[in-house]
Amino acid sequence: MSVSDSDDERVRRSRRRREKKQRPFWQELPILVVIAAVIAALMVTFVGRPYVIPSQSMETTLHGCAGCTGDRIYVQKLSYYWGDPKPGDVVVFVGPPSWNTHYQSIRSDNAVARGVQNFFSFFGLVPPDENDLVKRVIAVGGQTVQCCDAQGRVLVDGKPLDEPYARYLLPYVPGQPYGPGGGREFKPVKVPEGHLWVMGDNRNESADSRAHITDELQGTVPVDNVRGKAVFKIWPPSRIGPVRSENAQAN
Repeated sequence: MSVSDSDDERVRRSRRRREKKQRPFWQELPILVVIAAVIAALMVTFVGRPYVIPSQSMETTLHGCAGCTGDRIYVQKLSYYWGDPKPGDVVVFVGPPSWNTHYQSIRSDNAVARGVQNFFSFFGLVPPDENDLVKRVIAVGGQTVQCCDAQGRVLVDGKPLDEPYARYLLPYVPGQPYGPGGGREFKPVKVPEGHLWVMGDNRNESADSRAHITDELQGTVPVDNVRGKAVFKIWPPSRIGPVRSENAQAN
């Protein structure tokens, strides 16, 4: 046998070994699906997940309303592994107990369907079954917040905030206490450490910290309830763009 014949035989044997090792795609597909599912679960658990805006409380920063196509936002968790939310951050959080009076589960009454929903929620394909809300951080632990000064502005530690993102549908009427769809004024609240005072940008249409000022936490939200920071609008295409943190205390 010549050297050339020997080389050809080695090449053929090597090709046959590679062909034996290669699996058909249909055998590899389940493995790829499992890998993708594990990556998705890790992303949802530790990095972030999408949320849908269901109401108009954050107009015009975030769009949402009953019966319309609400913005889909991406909420990342990484920022708050090394620090707490800052004034001006737009955050998604789980409502404290007094905020959940009218919350209705989004899960099916059918046990099988509910199990499927919970399974896909684990991978970020179905919303979690909890009262997730989105608001802007106005004051943090140790600060005192109240409204209003003579111009109807919110004050933090006695300093009025210039809030370009805030939307008021009605003029300020001194002496008119806060009510969803109504007045602005609320008494001073000292935010406890580890808590946040949050408000919707659409001030006349947001049931936020102001609406819960008489509860045991005086309307504040524990930092531990925060799911993450809204950073990007991912849907619909016409509204794709960043969700900006605007710290009115820095103005």
